[in-house]
Amino acid sequence: MTNNFIYSEDTKNLRPLVMHLVYSFAVGGLENGIVNLINGMNPAFCRHMVVSLTECNEAFCSRIQRSDVIFLSLHKGSGHGYKIYPLLYNIFREYRPTILHTRNLAALETVIPAFVARVPIRIHGEHGWDTNDPGGTNPHYSRIRRLYKPFVHHFVALSKQIACYLEQKVRINPKSLTRICNGVDILHFYPNNVKRAILEDSPFNDPNLVIMGTIGRLQAVKDQVALVRAFAEARCRYGEKIEKLRLIIVGEGPLREQIEKDITIHGLGDHVWLTGERADVPAVMRAFDFFVLPSRAEGISNTILEAMASGLAVVATDVGGNAELVIEEQTGTLIPVGDQTAMASAIMRLATDASQRHQQGKNARVRIETNFSLDGMIERYSQLYKALIDNHCYRQVK
Repeated sequence: MTNNFIYSEDTKNLRPLVMHLVYSFAVGGLENGIVNLINGMNPAFCRHMVVSLTECNEAFCSRIQRSDVIFLSLHKGSGHGYKIYPLLYNIFREYRPTILHTRNLAALETVIPAFVARVPIRIHGEHGWDTNDPGGTNPHYSRIRRLYKPFVHHFVALSKQIACYLEQKVRINPKSLTRICNGVDILHFYPNNVKRAILEDSPFNDPNLVIMGTIGRLQAVKDQVALVRAFAEARCRYGEKIEKLRLIIVGEGPLREQIEKDITIHGLGDHVWLTGERADVPAVMRAFDFFVLPSRAEGISNTILEAMASGLAVVATDVGGNAELVIEEQTGTLIPVGDQTAMASAIMRLATDASQRHQQGKNARVRIETNFSLDGMIERYSQLYKALIDNHCYRQVK
Protein backbone atom coordinates (compact mmCIF):
# COMPACT_ATOMS: atom_id res chain seq x y z
CA MET A 1 0.00 0.00 0.00
CA THR A 2 2.74 2.44 0.95
CA ASN A 3 6.50 2.60 0.99
CA ASN A 4 7.76 3.38 4.51
CA PHE A 5 11.47 3.38 5.09
CA ILE A 6 11.80 5.54 8.21
CA TYR A 7 9.45 5.07 11.12
CA SER A 8 8.64 7.20 14.10
CA GLU A 9 10.01 5.93 17.38
CA ASP A 10 7.10 7.33 19.38
CA THR A 11 3.94 7.59 17.28
CA LYS A 12 1.83 7.75 20.44
CA ASN A 13 3.83 10.62 21.87
CA LEU A 14 1.67 13.49 23.08
CA ARG A 15 3.59 16.02 21.01
CA PRO A 16 1.44 17.28 18.11
CA LEU A 17 2.08 15.58 14.78
CA VAL A 18 2.47 17.85 11.74
CA MET A 19 1.85 15.97 8.50
CA HIS A 20 3.42 17.65 5.45
CA LEU A 21 1.59 16.43 2.35
CA VAL A 22 3.11 17.16 -1.07
CA TYR A 23 2.87 15.85 -4.61
CA SER A 24 6.49 14.69 -4.65
CA PHE A 25 9.29 14.73 -2.09
CA ALA A 26 12.50 14.95 -4.09
CA VAL A 27 14.98 17.65 -5.08
CA GLY A 28 13.22 21.02 -5.35
CA GLY A 29 12.83 24.37 -3.64
CA LEU A 30 9.50 23.59 -1.98
CA GLU A 31 10.79 20.27 -0.70
CA ASN A 32 14.04 21.79 0.51
CA GLY A 33 12.01 24.29 2.52
CA ILE A 34 10.27 21.40 4.30
CA VAL A 35 13.65 19.83 5.07
CA ASN A 36 14.90 23.08 6.57
CA LEU A 37 11.72 23.54 8.57
CA ILE A 38 11.77 20.04 10.07
CA ASN A 39 15.50 20.18 10.85
CA GLY A 40 15.24 23.60 12.44
CA MET A 41 12.01 23.36 14.44
CA ASN A 42 12.27 22.58 18.15
CA PRO A 43 11.86 18.76 18.53
CA ALA A 44 10.15 19.27 21.88
CA PHE A 45 7.32 21.18 20.20
CA CYS A 46 6.08 18.66 17.64
CA ARG A 47 6.71 15.57 15.55
CA HIS A 48 6.71 15.52 11.73
CA MET A 49 5.57 13.23 8.97
CA VAL A 50 6.03 13.61 5.19
CA VAL A 51 3.47 12.10 2.82
CA SER A 52 4.12 12.19 -0.92
CA LEU A 53 1.28 11.51 -3.34
CA THR A 54 3.90 10.05 -5.67
CA GLU A 55 7.25 9.17 -4.12
CA CYS A 56 9.54 10.16 -1.26
CA ASN A 57 13.04 10.01 -2.70
CA GLU A 58 15.09 8.11 -0.13
CA ALA A 59 18.33 9.99 -0.83
CA PHE A 60 16.54 13.32 -0.47
CA CYS A 61 14.81 12.19 2.73
CA SER A 62 18.23 11.52 4.24
CA ARG A 63 18.71 15.29 4.39
CA ILE A 64 16.30 15.34 7.31
CA GLN A 65 18.42 14.94 10.42
CA ARG A 66 15.72 13.86 12.88
CA SER A 67 15.14 10.17 13.59
CA ASP A 68 11.46 10.46 14.55
CA VAL A 69 10.12 11.44 11.10
CA ILE A 70 7.81 9.15 9.11
CA PHE A 71 7.87 9.07 5.29
CA LEU A 72 5.05 7.62 3.17
CA SER A 73 5.02 7.22 -0.62
CA LEU A 74 1.55 6.70 -2.11
CA HIS A 75 2.59 6.16 -5.77
CA LYS A 76 -0.46 7.98 -7.08
CA GLY A 77 -1.00 7.90 -10.85
CA SER A 78 -2.03 10.81 -13.03
CA GLY A 79 -5.45 12.41 -12.77
CA HIS A 80 -7.74 13.38 -9.90
CA GLY A 81 -6.91 11.88 -6.52
CA TYR A 82 -10.39 10.73 -5.52
CA LYS A 83 -9.33 7.12 -6.18
CA ILE A 84 -6.93 7.28 -3.23
CA TYR A 85 -9.35 9.10 -0.91
CA PRO A 86 -10.03 5.87 1.05
CA LEU A 87 -6.28 5.32 1.44
CA LEU A 88 -5.76 8.90 2.59
CA TYR A 89 -8.67 8.63 5.01
CA ASN A 90 -7.13 5.52 6.57
CA ILE A 91 -3.74 7.24 6.85
CA PHE A 92 -5.28 10.25 8.58
CA ARG A 93 -7.19 8.00 10.99
CA GLU A 94 -4.14 5.83 11.70
CA TYR A 95 -1.60 8.59 12.35
CA ARG A 96 -4.05 11.23 13.65
CA PRO A 97 -2.09 14.37 12.74
CA THR A 98 -2.90 17.50 14.68
CA ILE A 99 -1.95 19.59 11.64
CA LEU A 100 -2.17 18.67 7.97
CA HIS A 101 -0.01 21.07 5.94
CA THR A 102 -0.59 20.65 2.21
CA ARG A 103 1.40 22.58 -0.37
CA ASN A 104 0.46 23.77 -3.86
CA LEU A 105 -2.51 22.87 -5.99
CA ALA A 106 -1.57 19.24 -6.66
CA ALA A 107 -1.95 18.41 -2.95
CA LEU A 108 -4.95 20.63 -2.18
CA GLU A 109 -7.57 18.00 -3.04
CA THR A 110 -6.43 15.87 -0.09
CA VAL A 111 -8.15 18.25 2.34
CA ILE A 112 -11.45 16.47 1.52
CA PRO A 113 -10.54 13.11 3.10
CA ALA A 114 -8.75 15.05 5.86
CA PHE A 115 -12.02 16.85 6.63
CA VAL A 116 -13.93 13.57 6.68
CA ALA A 117 -11.25 12.03 8.93
CA ARG A 118 -11.60 15.03 11.27
CA VAL A 119 -8.03 16.23 11.10
CA PRO A 120 -8.22 19.14 13.59
CA ILE A 121 -6.14 21.76 11.71
CA ARG A 122 -5.75 21.96 7.94
CA ILE A 123 -3.21 24.42 6.50
CA HIS A 124 -2.55 24.96 2.80
CA GLY A 125 0.57 26.68 1.49
CA GLU A 126 0.90 28.25 -1.95
CA HIS A 127 4.52 28.40 -3.09
CA GLY A 128 4.15 29.53 -6.70
CA TRP A 129 2.82 28.58 -10.11
CA ASP A 130 3.92 26.51 -13.07
CA THR A 131 3.73 27.16 -16.81
CA ASN A 132 0.04 26.13 -16.94
CA ASP A 133 -0.89 28.95 -14.57
CA PRO A 134 1.67 31.78 -14.89
CA GLY A 135 1.07 34.38 -12.20
CA GLY A 136 -2.20 32.73 -11.21
CA THR A 137 -3.93 33.92 -14.39
CA ASN A 138 -5.74 30.67 -15.22
CA PRO A 139 -9.36 31.09 -14.01
CA HIS A 140 -9.89 27.31 -13.90
CA TYR A 141 -7.27 26.90 -11.17
CA SER A 142 -8.73 29.82 -9.22
CA ARG A 143 -12.11 28.08 -9.27
CA ILE A 144 -10.54 24.83 -8.05
CA ARG A 145 -8.93 26.65 -5.13
CA ARG A 146 -12.26 28.29 -4.24
CA LEU A 147 -13.93 24.87 -4.35
CA TYR A 148 -11.58 23.46 -1.72
CA LYS A 149 -11.38 26.67 0.34
CA PRO A 150 -14.10 25.69 2.90
CA PHE A 151 -12.04 22.64 3.93
CA VAL A 152 -8.93 24.67 4.80
CA HIS A 153 -8.56 26.50 8.11
CA HIS A 154 -5.59 28.65 7.19
CA PHE A 155 -3.56 29.57 4.11
CA VAL A 156 0.13 30.42 3.83
CA ALA A 157 1.48 32.54 0.96
CA LEU A 158 5.20 32.67 0.25
CA SER A 159 5.16 36.03 -1.51
CA LYS A 160 3.19 39.26 -1.60
CA GLN A 161 1.97 38.45 -5.11
CA ILE A 162 0.60 35.08 -4.01
CA ALA A 163 -1.04 36.65 -0.95
CA CYS A 164 -2.82 39.20 -3.17
CA TYR A 165 -3.89 36.44 -5.53
CA LEU A 166 -5.38 34.38 -2.70
CA GLU A 167 -7.26 37.39 -1.33
CA GLN A 168 -8.54 38.71 -4.65
CA LYS A 169 -8.99 35.64 -6.88
CA VAL A 170 -9.63 32.87 -4.34
CA ARG A 171 -11.42 35.24 -1.91
CA ILE A 172 -9.52 34.17 1.19
CA ASN A 173 -10.28 36.18 4.31
CA PRO A 174 -7.07 38.04 5.28
CA LYS A 175 -7.56 36.77 8.85
CA SER A 176 -7.12 33.23 7.49
CA LEU A 177 -3.96 34.09 5.55
CA THR A 178 -0.35 34.40 6.69
CA ARG A 179 2.58 35.42 4.53
CA ILE A 180 5.80 33.56 5.35
CA CYS A 181 8.76 33.96 3.02
CA ASN A 182 11.37 31.27 2.66
CA GLY A 183 14.56 31.56 4.65
CA VAL A 184 18.11 30.46 3.90
CA ASP A 185 20.80 29.00 6.15
CA ILE A 186 23.37 31.80 6.17
CA LEU A 187 25.94 29.54 7.86
CA HIS A 188 25.65 27.01 5.05
CA PHE A 189 25.53 29.52 2.20
CA TYR A 190 28.18 32.22 2.54
CA PRO A 191 30.46 34.24 0.23
CA ASN A 192 33.98 33.31 -0.72
CA ASN A 193 36.24 35.83 0.95
CA VAL A 194 38.45 37.02 -1.93
CA LYS A 195 37.51 35.39 -5.23
CA ARG A 196 35.32 32.61 -6.47
CA ALA A 197 35.98 29.07 -5.26
CA ILE A 198 37.44 26.29 -7.39
CA LEU A 199 35.42 23.18 -8.23
CA GLU A 200 37.76 20.25 -8.83
CA ASP A 201 35.68 18.79 -11.67
CA SER A 202 34.86 22.10 -13.37
CA PRO A 203 36.22 22.78 -16.88
CA PHE A 204 36.14 26.51 -16.05
CA ASN A 205 38.66 26.92 -13.23
CA ASP A 206 40.86 29.42 -15.08
CA PRO A 207 40.87 32.49 -12.77
CA ASN A 208 40.70 34.78 -15.80
CA LEU A 209 37.24 33.50 -16.73
CA VAL A 210 33.94 35.00 -15.56
CA ILE A 211 31.40 32.39 -14.49
CA MET A 212 27.65 32.88 -14.47
CA GLY A 213 25.53 30.07 -13.15
CA THR A 214 22.02 28.86 -12.59
CA ILE A 215 20.69 26.03 -10.42
CA GLY A 216 17.32 24.30 -10.69
CA ARG A 217 15.41 21.40 -12.12
CA LEU A 218 15.64 21.35 -15.91
CA GLN A 219 11.98 21.94 -16.74
CA ALA A 220 9.89 24.37 -18.75
CA VAL A 221 8.96 26.65 -15.85
CA LYS A 222 12.65 27.23 -15.04
CA ASP A 223 13.35 27.91 -18.75
CA GLN A 224 17.11 27.32 -18.87
CA VAL A 225 16.71 27.23 -22.68
CA ALA A 226 16.03 30.97 -22.58
CA LEU A 227 19.28 31.49 -20.67
CA VAL A 228 21.30 29.52 -23.23
CA ARG A 229 19.76 31.55 -26.06
CA ALA A 230 20.39 34.83 -24.23
CA PHE A 231 24.01 33.78 -23.73
CA ALA A 232 24.29 33.06 -27.46
CA GLU A 233 22.78 36.47 -28.29
CA ALA A 234 25.14 38.21 -25.88
CA ARG A 235 28.13 36.58 -27.57
CA CYS A 236 26.87 37.69 -30.99
CA ARG A 237 26.18 41.27 -29.87
CA TYR A 238 29.12 41.95 -27.58
CA GLY A 239 31.82 39.70 -29.02
CA GLU A 240 35.22 40.16 -27.40
CA LYS A 241 33.77 42.03 -24.41
CA ILE A 242 32.44 38.77 -22.99
CA GLU A 243 34.85 36.31 -24.56
CA LYS A 244 35.86 35.13 -21.08
CA LEU A 245 32.26 34.50 -19.94
CA ARG A 246 31.20 30.91 -19.25
CA LEU A 247 27.87 29.37 -18.13
CA ILE A 248 27.33 26.56 -15.61
CA ILE A 249 23.86 24.97 -15.48
CA VAL A 250 23.23 22.76 -12.43
CA GLY A 251 20.28 20.38 -12.34
CA GLU A 252 18.58 17.52 -14.12
CA GLY A 253 15.18 17.06 -15.73
CA PRO A 254 13.10 16.71 -18.88
CA LEU A 255 14.42 19.90 -20.51
CA ARG A 256 17.99 18.59 -20.75
CA GLU A 257 17.70 17.32 -24.34
CA GLN A 258 16.41 20.68 -25.58
CA ILE A 259 19.15 22.54 -23.69
CA GLU A 260 21.81 20.32 -25.21
CA LYS A 261 20.31 20.86 -28.65
CA ASP A 262 20.45 24.66 -28.26
CA ILE A 263 24.01 24.52 -26.96
CA THR A 264 24.98 22.65 -30.13
CA ILE A 265 22.99 24.90 -32.48
CA HIS A 266 24.64 28.04 -31.08
CA GLY A 267 28.13 26.56 -30.95
CA LEU A 268 28.41 26.90 -27.16
CA GLY A 269 29.84 23.46 -26.41
CA ASP A 270 33.08 24.90 -25.03
CA HIS A 271 31.32 27.67 -23.10
CA VAL A 272 28.53 25.85 -21.22
CA TRP A 273 28.83 23.08 -18.63
CA LEU A 274 25.77 20.97 -17.79
CA THR A 275 26.72 19.46 -14.44
CA GLY A 276 23.62 17.35 -13.78
CA GLU A 277 22.19 17.14 -10.27
CA ARG A 278 24.67 17.92 -7.49
CA ALA A 279 24.63 17.66 -3.71
CA ASP A 280 27.32 20.32 -3.14
CA VAL A 281 25.19 23.35 -4.02
CA PRO A 282 26.78 25.75 -1.47
CA ALA A 283 30.23 25.02 -2.90
CA VAL A 284 28.92 25.41 -6.45
CA MET A 285 27.40 28.80 -5.59
CA ARG A 286 30.80 29.97 -4.37
CA ALA A 287 32.27 28.94 -7.73
CA PHE A 288 30.05 31.49 -9.57
CA ASP A 289 30.77 35.16 -10.22
CA PHE A 290 27.07 35.96 -10.56
CA PHE A 291 23.75 34.10 -10.70
CA VAL A 292 20.96 34.05 -13.32
CA LEU A 293 17.39 32.78 -12.86
CA PRO A 294 15.37 32.74 -16.13
CA SER A 295 12.15 31.27 -14.65
CA ARG A 296 8.72 31.83 -16.15
CA ALA A 297 7.06 31.57 -12.72
CA GLU A 298 8.26 31.64 -9.11
CA GLY A 299 7.05 32.00 -5.56
CA ILE A 300 9.94 33.01 -3.32
CA SER A 301 12.91 31.40 -5.03
CA ASN A 302 15.16 29.34 -2.77
CA THR A 303 17.96 29.48 -5.32
CA ILE A 304 17.89 33.29 -5.41
CA LEU A 305 18.02 33.32 -1.61
CA GLU A 306 20.95 30.92 -1.65
CA ALA A 307 22.76 32.91 -4.35
CA MET A 308 22.31 36.18 -2.46
CA ALA A 309 23.46 34.55 0.79
CA SER A 310 26.52 33.39 -1.16
CA GLY A 311 27.30 37.03 -2.00
CA LEU A 312 26.26 36.89 -5.66
CA ALA A 313 24.65 39.58 -7.78
CA VAL A 314 21.50 38.20 -9.43
CA VAL A 315 19.87 38.57 -12.84
CA ALA A 316 16.28 37.29 -12.62
CA THR A 317 12.98 37.48 -14.46
CA ASP A 318 10.45 39.80 -12.89
CA VAL A 319 7.96 37.09 -11.89
CA GLY A 320 6.38 35.95 -8.63
CA GLY A 321 8.30 37.02 -5.56
CA ASN A 322 11.58 37.75 -7.36
CA ALA A 323 11.03 41.49 -7.00
CA GLU A 324 10.71 41.02 -3.23
CA LEU A 325 14.24 39.61 -3.19
CA VAL A 326 16.19 41.37 -5.94
CA ILE A 327 16.43 45.15 -5.55
CA GLU A 328 17.11 46.75 -8.90
CA GLU A 329 20.67 48.04 -9.27
CA GLN A 330 21.38 47.26 -5.61
CA THR A 331 21.45 43.46 -5.47
CA GLY A 332 20.93 42.67 -9.13
CA THR A 333 18.72 43.19 -12.17
CA LEU A 334 15.13 42.23 -12.98
CA ILE A 335 14.13 41.61 -16.59
CA PRO A 336 10.77 40.92 -18.28
CA VAL A 337 10.00 37.23 -18.61
CA GLY A 338 10.80 35.93 -22.09
CA ASP A 339 12.85 39.03 -23.04
CA GLN A 340 15.99 37.37 -24.39
CA THR A 341 17.59 40.68 -25.45
CA ALA A 342 17.14 42.23 -21.99
CA MET A 343 18.68 39.14 -20.43
CA ALA A 344 21.64 39.33 -22.81
CA SER A 345 22.20 43.00 -21.90
CA ALA A 346 22.00 42.32 -18.15
CA ILE A 347 24.45 39.43 -18.51
CA MET A 348 26.88 41.63 -20.43
CA ARG A 349 26.80 44.40 -17.81
CA LEU A 350 27.68 42.07 -14.93
CA ALA A 351 30.18 40.08 -16.97
CA THR A 352 32.15 43.21 -17.84
CA ASP A 353 31.91 45.15 -14.57
CA ALA A 354 33.63 43.35 -11.67
CA SER A 355 33.14 46.23 -9.23
CA GLN A 356 29.38 46.20 -9.84
CA ARG A 357 29.24 42.43 -9.35
CA HIS A 358 31.12 42.63 -6.08
CA GLN A 359 29.13 45.54 -4.66
CA GLN A 360 25.76 44.01 -5.57
CA GLY A 361 26.93 40.71 -4.09
CA LYS A 362 27.83 42.41 -0.80
CA ASN A 363 24.46 44.17 -0.74
CA ALA A 364 22.72 40.86 -1.44
CA ARG A 365 24.38 39.16 1.54
CA VAL A 366 23.38 41.99 3.88
CA ARG A 367 19.78 41.84 2.62
CA ILE A 368 19.57 38.11 3.33
CA GLU A 369 21.07 38.46 6.80
CA THR A 370 18.59 41.23 7.61
CA ASN A 371 15.36 39.89 6.11
CA PHE A 372 15.51 36.25 5.04
CA SER A 373 17.28 34.17 7.66
CA LEU A 374 16.29 30.54 8.12
CA ASP A 375 15.79 31.07 11.85
CA GLY A 376 13.23 33.77 11.13
CA MET A 377 11.26 31.51 8.78
CA ILE A 378 11.24 28.65 11.29
CA GLU A 379 10.10 30.96 14.07
CA ARG A 380 7.18 32.27 11.98
CA TYR A 381 5.99 28.74 11.14
CA SER A 382 6.36 27.70 14.79
CA GLN A 383 4.27 30.67 15.89
CA LEU A 384 1.58 29.90 13.31
CA TYR A 385 1.38 26.22 14.28
CA LYS A 386 1.23 27.08 17.98
CA ALA A 387 -1.44 29.77 17.49
CA LEU A 388 -3.66 27.42 15.48
CA ILE A 389 -3.21 24.60 18.00
CA ASP A 390 -3.99 26.92 20.92
CA ASN A 391 -7.07 28.25 19.14
CA HIS A 392 -8.28 24.71 18.40
CA CYS A 393 -7.80 23.69 22.03
CA TYR A 394 -9.66 26.79 23.19
CA ARG A 395 -12.60 25.99 20.92
CA GLN A 396 -12.63 22.39 22.15
CA VAL A 397 -12.77 23.49 25.80
CA LYS A 398 -15.37 26.11 25.09
